Amino acid sequence: MQRGYARAEERNERARAQLTPLGPGERPRPLVVASAVAALLAVSNLGFWVAGVEIRGQQPGAFGVILFAALMLAAAVGMWQRRYWAVLGFQAMLGISIAISALGLLLASNLAAVALCLAIIGAGGWLFWKLVRVMGRIQTPQRVR
Repeated sequence: MQRGYARAEERNERARAQLTPLGPGERPRPLVVASAVAALLAVSNLGFWVAGVEIRGQQPGAFGVILFAALMLAAAVGMWQRRYWAVLGFQAMLGISIAISALGLLLASNLAAVALCLAIIGAGGWLFWKLVRVMGRIQTPQRVR
């Protein structure tokens, strides 16, 4: 078993050696996309709530809507500032959304629901995967030349 761990650690070291730290002001495209998605979710949720949109015949509570919007806005700003915690938190939300959408496929009763679940799984999965490398680059220490 120790040989397996040693091989895995060697692969990890090779992968880390290939990462280059983010340059000053550099924002990879997946980071910009994730920041925009988080900001759009925050603004649209607040907008729908203010407009009085109902879900299953009831308007959502103010506390939940404002809390979610604040979390998404904090994630958007944090990711724009290239903060590791913000990317990690946003990835956690993406992972939860992907899992819920996958479970939603079991209950999908029409093609629109299936398409929505597949779109969330596909787009969310792509963004999740692309943000993994960005997180590695955010954590990579600056190399002395």
